[in-house]
Amino acid sequence: MYTTVNEEGILNNYATEPQVYYAAYPNQDEQRSYKYQAAFAAFIVTTLLFVAFSVS
Repeated sequence: MYTTVNEEGILNNYATEPQVYYAAYPNQDEQRSYKYQAAFAAFIVTTLLFVAFSVS
């Protein structure tokens, strides 16, 4: 941790910054997994909306 002291004796702590890196484009398996997750989420939201409208 990087620490500085000003002229009044007050400490100022700085957090260490993480290394910056570029994100990698998802491969075919990850893309397929994301599609399944999106379909499941859409199914859940649709089901919840249907139940909410049918109850009210």
